[in-house]
Order: sequence, then C-alpha cells, then structure tokens
Amino acid sequence: MPKTSKESAAETFRLEGYEGHFDDLEGGYTVGFETYTQTADLTPLFKGLPDDRCQCSHWGYVLKGKVVFKTADGEEAFQTGDAYYVPPGHTPEIFEGTELVEFSPTDELKRTLEVVGRNLEAGE
Repeated sequence: MPKTSKESAAETFRLEGYEGHFDDLEGGYTVGFETYTQTADLTPLFKGLPDDRCQCSHWGYVLKGKVVFKTADGEEAFQTGDAYYVPPGHTPEIFEGTELVEFSPTDELKRTLEVVGRNLEAGE
C-alpha cells in the first residue's frame, strides 16, 4: 500500500503565509499537508472556474486552527479535531495557525490548481 508524509511528499509549495506538501496516491487521490501562517480568504484564486468557486471535492482533517468553507447554501466552519467533506462549489477562508491534511481527487485538483496558478501569477 502506498504511503506518504509531510516530510516525504513529492511536491512542496511555499507562498507568503502558506506551505503545502503534496503527494499523489494510487487510486486517483492527492494528499496535501498544509500550514497557514496568515489568515487568507482564498476566494479570488478561483476566479474563472464555474461560479468562481473550487470545483474539486475534498476530505480533510483539521490538525490545528480553523477553516471556513463558503458555498451557495451558506458557510460551515471546521476547527481543531474536525474531519470534513466539502463538495465542489466552495471557496475557503483559512485562519492563521491552521494545519490540515486534505485528500482530493487528483484530476479535479490539477484542473483547479491550473486556474489557481494563473490567478496567482496575475496577482489575484
């Protein structure tokens, strides 16, 4: 069976206020170990996707801190110790000091991150 950890993950991304370690697992899922050192409303990064919202589903666990997912139906907060599922059609707000582990379908995540990357380059 495949395994990974924050330390052994194949890809690492660092931005101001963020560090993420990612690895693709067999079966079509990507695991991300993410740390946020600044509060961030990530809504602008999804501009250009349907409804300007993330179109990838995620299963996660909040190791520390707080994340809020906003959908057309409202918003829901998850805090330290909470496991969650969020369907496509959301935008996240993540708070300073948050650490989480998140599993996402690899193909959908890659399509989403292409748009996020373009928005980051454009200064969104």
